[in-house]
Amino acid sequence: MRIVTAQQLESWLATGRIVERDARGPKVVQLSDGRFLKIFHTRRAAMLARLFPPALRFARNAELLKQQGIAAPHVSEAFWLDDQKGLSACLYEPLEGCSLEQILKQDPEQLERILPELARFIAQLHAKRIYFRSLHLGNILWLSKGEFGLIDFLDLRRKRLPLSGWHAQRNFRHLEGYLQRRKINNFPLSTLKGLYWAYANNCKTKKN
Repeated sequence: MRIVTAQQLESWLATGRIVERDARGPKVVQLSDGRFLKIFHTRRAAMLARLFPPALRFARNAELLKQQGIAAPHVSEAFWLDDQKGLSACLYEPLEGCSLEQILKQDPEQLERILPELARFIAQLHAKRIYFRSLHLGNILWLSKGEFGLIDFLDLRRKRLPLSGWHAQRNFRHLEGYLQRRKINNFPLSTLKGLYWAYANNCKTKKN
């Protein structure tokens, strides 16, 4: 990966709009040309981050999702901001859509209408052996063309073996924790679980 100069980074930050940041600095910046700059402040040791750059893993996950027919942002480039510190970043073109959390706030009835499709989408991810541990309402988008897409999928993995019920239960536990942290009380989690298991069991029956 190439190394972006400090001057280029300063230019992006000066002319862009910071969308997300934490104590370590900007994390997501919308650039003037519409693309997004995603910065990966790693908690790993610098040596590990240099060996396994998070930006490169993110780009590969985006390509994996596309190969599996799942909408994801198009990553145009991954690069270093500081290779000695293991600080990497990427540029990507965003998906056009709304997060499920936004839909829940703005139109809860719409979310109820697409809940069966959401359950089917999660079941299809698992059927494709795709395990997205931190799946939640903020990183699932409902796109204008009437399908789901994923963002912020750094911790996504495609397993070699079929996913078990344990993986699905862990996904739902993480989602439940997310709802509690965000103090979201009106999401029909029990209904989603019931629909999911119906679709998942149906997929198993067809395979057998």
